[in-house]
Amino acid sequence: MAPIQGVFKRYEKKYLLTPEKYQAVKTAIEAHMTQDIYGLHTICNIYYDTDTYELIRASIERPVYKEKFRVRSYGIPMTDSQVFLEIKKKFKGVVYKRRIAAPLSDAKAYLAKTDVSALPRSQILNEIDYMLDRVKPEPKVYIAYDRIAYYGNEDPNLRVTFDTNMRYRDYDLELDKGDYGKPILDEPFYLMEIKIPQVMPLWMTGILTQYQIYPTSFSKYGTCYKKDMLHKLDEKLRQRVEAYNPKETINNEDMGDINYA
Repeated sequence: MAPIQGVFKRYEKKYLLTPEKYQAVKTAIEAHMTQDIYGLHTICNIYYDTDTYELIRASIERPVYKEKFRVRSYGIPMTDSQVFLEIKKKFKGVVYKRRIAAPLSDAKAYLAKTDVSALPRSQILNEIDYMLDRVKPEPKVYIAYDRIAYYGNEDPNLRVTFDTNMRYRDYDLELDKGDYGKPILDEPFYLMEIKIPQVMPLWMTGILTQYQIYPTSFSKYGTCYKKDMLHKLDEKLRQRVEAYNPKETINNEDMGDINYA
């Protein structure tokens, strides 16, 4: 078994494809890339954020630097299944990912702080400790999707992934509860991500040009937040203000002055 990669540094470009363009692009890249051994598989994630969604609100603003923390599994995990605790950062267009693997039961004990020594100490765990202590995030949304991945024949570090059936829920925020949820998108789009260590190969640029495919800033978590969580943040802020001054009533016009983007 190949060793688990814990550190990633690469550029990531995203594209939303119609089913027709998905089929065309997938066929075109198969002259230069090979599908990985996992075939169509399901990726499950729990994204963590603050009580007022500070991480995703900052990310939506498209700053020079942004960060997120999530726990990921490949398929629905059992108690002893391997999951990944990941910090993902983006700085000036470059994506940095740092992750550790652990059995689900140990990851739960660590994150719930019932056993902070459940995970073996490492530099990456120290970084996770620091982020969790600094941000104090909590589980906010479960996101799952079905993925097919390809790697380059000449450069295996070149990766292309296609995600479909993207779904989410903001309850039952545990990986072992199942991979059900509401659709993230109303249309049957595929999310293509091109992950490159340095520059885009010319043949890939040619395929994108041929089929008139253009990059997007689409975010799965960001879309869920705008679609279903923003109004909950409105209500949470309303409750906080009313708790501070119960006699004061907030109307919709007052709430409209708050900038969530």
